[in-house]
Parts: sequence; C-alpha cells; structure tokens
Amino acid sequence: MKGLKKLRWLYPGIRIKRWILLIVLGIIAVIFGAARFIGEALLWLKTLDAALIFLGITLIVAGVRSMVKSFVSVFLPSFGEDLVDIIYKKRYLERGPRMVTIGGGHGLATLLAGLKEYSTNVNAVVTVADSGGSTGRLRQEFDVLAPGDIRNCIVALADVPSLMGELFQFRFKKDSELKGHNFGNLFITAMTQLTGDFEKAVEESSKVLAIRGKVLPSTLNKVNLVAEYKDGSRVEGEAEIPEKKVPIERVYLNPTHSELQKKIRPASHAIEAIENAQIIIIGPGSLYTSILPNLVIKEISEAIAGSSALKIYVCNVMSQHGETDDYSASEHLKAIIKHTQPKIIDYCIVNTKVPQEEALAKYREEKAFPVKADSWEIRRMGYKVIEGNVIHAADFVRHDPKRLAQAIMNIFRRETIRREF
Repeated sequence: MKGLKKLRWLYPGIRIKRWILLIVLGIIAVIFGAARFIGEALLWLKTLDAALIFLGITLIVAGVRSMVKSFVSVFLPSFGEDLVDIIYKKRYLERGPRMVTIGGGHGLATLLAGLKEYSTNVNAVVTVADSGGSTGRLRQEFDVLAPGDIRNCIVALADVPSLMGELFQFRFKKDSELKGHNFGNLFITAMTQLTGDFEKAVEESSKVLAIRGKVLPSTLNKVNLVAEYKDGSRVEGEAEIPEKKVPIERVYLNPTHSELQKKIRPASHAIEAIENAQIIIIGPGSLYTSILPNLVIKEISEAIAGSSALKIYVCNVMSQHGETDDYSASEHLKAIIKHTQPKIIDYCIVNTKVPQEEALAKYREEKAFPVKADSWEIRRMGYKVIEGNVIHAADFVRHDPKRLAQAIMNIFRRETIRREF
C-alpha cells in the first residue's frame, strides 16, 4: 500500500513528473559519461565524456531547483524573490540579536517595522491597559484584555502581503453595530473566546500574519490605568487620562472589577524574553499611557534593571497635550526613572532634526510641540545619548522605522565590540 501511495506523486497536474524526468536524464548522462570517461583512451573522446557529465549535472541541478520551486510556489504563491534570497534572508534574520521592545501604540509599531529587517528574534512586550475606541468597547462587552496595541504590533511584524495587514487594520465605517471596530480587534477577541486564553489567541493571530518575532502582553491580568495628578485628583481609564489637561504626578495599574481578588503579575513569557534579551528598547510611544503601564509592573522593571542587555530609551519626537506638555527629553527620562529605577536605561536616543514648518503647524493646532533635546542634562544624569535625524520626512512628525532601527543596531554593534575588548 505504501508503494501505491508514493505513485500519487505522478498524478496529472502536480507539476512534478517533468522535473523527476529531467533529474533522471541527468543521472543517466552522468553515469554514462563517467563510465566512458574512465575507460576511454582518446583525449578528444574524454573531452566529450566530460561535457556529457557536465550536462548531466546541469540537468540534475535544474531539475532539483525547479522541483523545489514548484513545491514552494504552492505554500508561498505570491513570493517574488528568488528562492535563494528567501532562504538567505530567513537564515540571516534567525541569527539576529535577541531584542525586546517595551511600549504600545503607534510608536512601538513604527519601531518594530524597522527592527524586523534585522532579526526575527524580536519580542514586543505590549500594554493591555488601553480603554478607548474599539478596544474599550470590546473590553466592556466581552471582558477581555485590550487587543488594540497588540494588533498594531502584530501587523508591524507581519511577513505576509500588505493586503493581510490592511485587513487586520480595517475599520468598519458604516453606521452599524460594528462601526468603529477594527477587524483585527474582532479577530483577536474571537480567538480569545474560542481558545479561552488571550496569550494563545495572540499566538494564533500572529501565525495568520506570519510575523517575524513574537508579541507578548505585559500582563494577563485585566487592568485599568490610573493617573494621579499634581493637584491631588485621580482619573481611572487610559483613554480619559490625557483629557484632564493637568500635569501628571504618577500612574499605576488597578485590577478591574472581575480581577479584584488577584494580584497584578507580569506574563511569564514577557519576563523570560527580558531575561534572554541582548537589546531592550523602551519606547517610543505615549509616556504615561503606553510605556509606563508596562514598567509600573514591578517584576518587569526589576527584570530590565537586572539584565545585562543593552538598554535603550527612544524619546518621543513631539510632546502630547494632556500628558507631556512642555516636557524636554530629560524630563521624559526622569519620569521613567521616577516610576522605576536608575539602572533601567543605558542609552537615550533623541531627535535633533527640526521638522518641516508645514508639519509643525498641524501639531500646534493640537498643542503638540517638538521635544527639546537637552542632551547635556541627560549626560549629567549619567546616561549616554545618541543624537541625530531619526524622523520621517512626511506630513506627520514621526520616527522613521529604518533610521531608528539603524541607530539602534549601530549602538549594539559598537557596544558589542567594546564589551569584547
């Protein structure tokens, strides 16, 4: 029976028979040519035999290459690169440094889009305290962890055609019950309901987009972000925090009503990733609502501080009204240290490129301004600073994924050489 099953490879339409035949002809040519070459005395006949051997080898290589390509085209029907380039890139990225990113929102997604070109060993530790928009509605209706920032990071690390990423980011606009929801948020929520495990849902969703790396929630507890302002007042809920327009004193996490009896703990996979990392990158992203919700989990900040990895903070390019009004780069850094501990950072990357006036005009309407790069103050605090142009030349003043990733890799290479010698 096993022998009969093997004959299924000869079924019509599989596009394998022709390449098997080509390989067989190549093998026959090599055997025939080699046999004649060994027994032949005349030089000119030996030359013909050698040519026959070379022809046979060429047929074998062409047959094997075409057969492999036929197989690959079934599983990767849209690949446009040569197979050798695909294999080389995959093997090269597998040898890339072990990186952990900490944050959430569009800032972290921008960073991941650049880092995935250097390594597949990227672990994004993402906040699950988001409470606005589609995410907030799903949290209330289904009592699930916030999927929004998770979705953004999955799409950023995707290694599939852009249409799949666009599908996950698709937002329903027509007036219906789905208005305002992202397809990706609904997908992750459905997977959570199906598997009964948010981590498993994120893992399975990641497989759909074949991501380069992993996306990990910072905690599996259902939590709300709380802000305590300098006037003594408090607000609970990530989306509401910037709306008060009062300077923030500190932020912390509270368990939701369904989690009141549980202590907030970090996800074990997040801690494991931090302990194994060679590079840990904090930010960019909203300081109080994307970055600190991860770092105020004590075990996470302690794991980062105790790590021997290179620790880099990527400072925001623009201030955020209601969160970091008038903050300089050093004040961003001081807020992180205040909530955690000094050893959580080694380097700080700050942008020194002045954005275009046309772009800045749009931000001034939202009371957002360029973050002052007071590198001298950061150095005085005992941290190293990397200055430069790390922004995207477009209508929006944001970090450029390629420039930012390149700056991080340059620091890593330099530090690796320094530590070795």
